[in-house]
Amino acid sequence: MVKVVPQQVEYVVERLGKYSRTLTPGLNILVPFIDSVRNKVDKREVVVSFPPQPVITSDNLVVSIDTVLYFKVVDSVRATYEIYSYLQGIEQLTVTTLRNVIGSLDLEKALTSRDEINRHLSGVLDETTGRWGIKVTRVELKAIEPPPSIRDSMEKQMRAERDRRAAILHAEGLKQSQILTAEGEKQAAVLRAEGERQSRILTAEGQAKAIRTVVDSIHAANPDSKVMAYQYLQSLPQIAAGQSNKLWIVPVELTRALEGIGGALGGMAQLSDAARTDLVERNAGQEESADVIEARRSAENAAAAANAEAAAAAAQVSGKPQATAGEITAEDLAALDDQPTRELER
Repeated sequence: MVKVVPQQVEYVVERLGKYSRTLTPGLNILVPFIDSVRNKVDKREVVVSFPPQPVITSDNLVVSIDTVLYFKVVDSVRATYEIYSYLQGIEQLTVTTLRNVIGSLDLEKALTSRDEINRHLSGVLDETTGRWGIKVTRVELKAIEPPPSIRDSMEKQMRAERDRRAAILHAEGLKQSQILTAEGEKQAAVLRAEGERQSRILTAEGQAKAIRTVVDSIHAANPDSKVMAYQYLQSLPQIAAGQSNKLWIVPVELTRALEGIGGALGGMAQLSDAARTDLVERNAGQEESADVIEARRSAENAAAAANAEAAAAAAQVSGKPQATAGEITAEDLAALDDQPTRELER
């Protein structure tokens, strides 16, 4: 007579074989021998996993599909009297709907359109099971397994696609690297050119400053004609020092240079041996340091070399045999005035 119904469970009660009422959770009283419980319905959400079903795609490939269905009973009376077994009915409806949906798609589309397939299945099942008192809340494709040969082909295709993308990325990286390298070389060339230009500018400025300093020093020192003649005479061997020079031209100013150097060297040659001896004896009593002695010897050697160079130059100009510095006469120097541009073979 007494029935205690648990929570989220409903009992369908019949009286004398006819539906009478539905017992809700709690304490309920039945009439013995007249009322009987026909069905106990659990109204919680139920999860059902159907076994894999073979389905043929539009490109004639057989795939195996596993589905998972989520549903719950919203009307216990309809679930009891509208269908014999609502669980079996849902399973068969799911299989047939799935075959219709997958049959209109090729394999690649079926593998990439799971969300679309789930929405279509959920809409069809919910519309059909609504009159059974069943609410389908969710349908999921658990797995889509193509044939082994197709899986191998797909793996090869995916591997080739990954190789292609890797080659593209490598080419893009190489291109970017070459662009950056070219940009770096360009900037380096610009900087080197800028540095070379600055170096040349600074070198030219330094040379100009050095020339100005030399010219200013010469004007400040105000050298006499003898010094200038000696310097001019020293530059003559450098004119004829080239390997390809066959002749060289004596300028007009050489006569005046030789006059000056001849006069200077002639004065030195007129010193008698006694005077030079007396000069040496006067300086012998003085104490000289090693540096003074070395400087004096260097000066004497330089004077002797200058005398020899002057004598050789005078001999070449006059055409006479080589003479000493004291033998250079005014007639030799005057002979140069008649031929200011005479050429002498080396």
